[in-house]
Amino acid sequence: MYDVNVGSIRSRLACLPEIAQALSSTTVSWQGGLIEGLAQERALHLSAEIVTDVGHSLIDGFIMRDASSYEDIIDIIAGEGVISEQVAEPLRRIVLLRKKLVQEYEQWPRAELHPLTAELPRVLMGFSDQVEAYLRKELA
Repeated sequence: MYDVNVGSIRSRLACLPEIAQALSSTTVSWQGGLIEGLAQERALHLSAEIVTDVGHSLIDGFIMRDASSYEDIIDIIAGEGVISEQVAEPLRRIVLLRKKLVQEYEQWPRAELHPLTAELPRVLMGFSDQVEAYLRKELA
């Protein structure tokens, strides 16, 4: 009935524990150094990419309405009950950072700890758990 690339989704979700760990470690040890700043930047970037890739795969596989933006991907999967609003809200903020991280990286404030860095580990793991629960429910 549905053509969901579960392998691709789970492969991406499998990256989230390491990214969450990197974000947590960066938060705890933050001193504003270059390496910490670059690690934070890459972890935030990968967070945005994984969330949007997984969301897009879910939208395509379960034939949800087409997304018009990265933020819309989050709105759609939240509206379809894949993720809760508590998870969706910070994910909207991370996908809004994507342009700065990918296209305007020369302006990124690497010496500053971004507020999402501390919040995202919990959110990313919640995202992963909720996507897995949705897959189990819908593909059973």
